[in-house]
Amino acid sequence: MSDLRSAIERATPRRRRWPWVAGAVAVLLVAGSGFALTRGDGAPGRAATAGTPVRGGTLQFALIDYQRSPDPQWGTNYAESLIGNNITDKLTWQDPETGEITPWLAQSWEYNKDLTEFTFHLRKDVTFSDGTPFDSAVVKANFDQYVHGDEKLGVNPNGAVLLPGYIETRTPDPHTAVVRFEKPLASFLQASSFTANAQPGFLSLSTLKLSAEERSDPKKVIGTGPFVYESWQPQVRTVLARRKGYNWAPPALKHQGEAYLDRIVFNTIPEASVRTGSLTSGAVDATLDVGTTDEKPLADQGFTIIHRGVSGTAIFFNFNSQLFPTDDIAVRRAIQLGWDRDAIRKTVLTDSYSVATSVLAPSVPGYADYSGSVLRYDPEKAGRLLDEAGWKRGPDGIRVKDGRKLVVKLLGISNLVVNKPAYESIQQDLKKIGVDLELTVVPIPDYTAQLAKAKTDWNITAANRSRNDPAVLNLQYGPRLGNGSFVTKDSPGIDVDDVTRTLGKLELTLDPATRAQYAKAAQDLLLDKYALVNPVYNPSQVIAHAGYVHGIVFDAQSRNHFVDTWKSNGR
Repeated sequence: MSDLRSAIERATPRRRRWPWVAGAVAVLLVAGSGFALTRGDGAPGRAATAGTPVRGGTLQFALIDYQRSPDPQWGTNYAESLIGNNITDKLTWQDPETGEITPWLAQSWEYNKDLTEFTFHLRKDVTFSDGTPFDSAVVKANFDQYVHGDEKLGVNPNGAVLLPGYIETRTPDPHTAVVRFEKPLASFLQASSFTANAQPGFLSLSTLKLSAEERSDPKKVIGTGPFVYESWQPQVRTVLARRKGYNWAPPALKHQGEAYLDRIVFNTIPEASVRTGSLTSGAVDATLDVGTTDEKPLADQGFTIIHRGVSGTAIFFNFNSQLFPTDDIAVRRAIQLGWDRDAIRKTVLTDSYSVATSVLAPSVPGYADYSGSVLRYDPEKAGRLLDEAGWKRGPDGIRVKDGRKLVVKLLGISNLVVNKPAYESIQQDLKKIGVDLELTVVPIPDYTAQLAKAKTDWNITAANRSRNDPAVLNLQYGPRLGNGSFVTKDSPGIDVDDVTRTLGKLELTLDPATRAQYAKAAQDLLLDKYALVNPVYNPSQVIAHAGYVHGIVFDAQSRNHFVDTWKSNGR
């Protein structure tokens, strides 16, 4: 992990420019096929291409989920972030292999010693698809509304978690934007490249003036990206068309000019078997969310399988530290130790995925491995912990304490194909040690509705958080931010100030060595000291596509960009 750790942003408070230097050839394993797909074009996060790119054609792309709004700053599922990335751009681009922050709409940047002020020097040739310029006033208007929302327009704030402590954006000239925060925010540099849910993709001033309802008209959602909206049919499909005149893809991608494709059609197909059938029949050219049992058969039929692990957290079981029985650390520790990771690896996962060995994904700088300690399978120790804490076996095998059964209620999301079978495997193992894990695994809208009652109704919330930066731990678990385990002064045996202080240190420095130490301390606290989380597996975005499809890019959050995608059959 030394290379990944050293790849954390290394800029000093002096101004730094970022010329692109092509990286070494990387290798992407093709799951279930026994061979590797080599990215030999020097560009990070994409598959090797064959021959000279061909302009034109329509890419038919299948997704498990659907876009609920064309507004990219609102969207909170994978379909929405993926589509939003192709109609908007960001200030910077994060290299998916090294973690380095490189130019995009900002050519260069500097920051003050305290990490409270970040100055971006913008390109001068960027325009929105309506012809209006991209400048510092647009940056200010976007960040202001992203963080604060606009009650009159019905636009809810989205950026308070990603950009905590945001004060303002100053505009000393049309091509200089100075973003200021109340407290140090080391993670903001990575946030300036963020491409996952509720992303800060830039919208035109004309779009920002519209109400949330008016933004349901996709033609009024104007970005600077390589594609523009052609149509949007809720729960069915979204169609994007190539934006004329686009010429500012991230230099890291080495793509000049407009996108190659004429259009992209994102088709919502909830059933894995139907997505696979649509691919094999030629109805679609590529599909995301490939079923685990479909990977090898598709590869055997000649389809290309590409994947990238999702940077950020693993799929986690966040324990409610205030609700019986997960307010008992013995229960939390027993659940960490009480399930067989090898069984999930062998029966549920493919080579596209991996069992979690920390709450951080291995691709995140600062990751540490806990597979030999708190995240191992040790049912005997789990049983002893429960015995010592007073949990006795009942007639049905489920443990009881003070007349109350050891029932743990889990709320999870069905949007990833591996989630439910992995949870069911854990459920079976925990039952053997006397824990009754009750599963409720539902689509994102239902999960979101239930999440409002998580503090009082659910012992475990299961999900993950995309963010290729160790500060994702502070954003997810910091008591003043996401507070994923509901830690307060009333949480038994937990020092809320200790949690706040330890996680908050991740925002105090960009020095790689110091930040790695802070990341290790944060993982120690979450996994061992207070056992606030049980990581399950590292999610991955898996795509199967026809051999005539080339150049699909995975970014640092494992979202896809299609500016460099083309079809050799020309259709």
